[in-house]
Amino acid sequence: MINSKFFEDMSTKLNEAVANSPAKDFEKNARALLSQGFAKLDLVTREEFDVQAQVLARAREQLTALEARITQLEAEKK
Repeated sequence: MINSKFFEDMSTKLNEAVANSPAKDFEKNARALLSQGFAKLDLVTREEFDVQAQVLARAREQLTALEARITQLEAEKK
């Protein structure tokens, strides 16, 4: 998803901070709330994003080539 290392680090720090305290329930509830929140978001992985960026770049190249071809054909027609 987003940067999983960041969330793992946050989780580790929260676990260390509340390991032996009544705040353990808070950590558990916070984790559940964060998980629900991220599940509702329409997120994509970096890999999916990169693939779509490549597809878009190819489409732009093709569009540019077609526009040039149309311009050439219109010039020949005149």
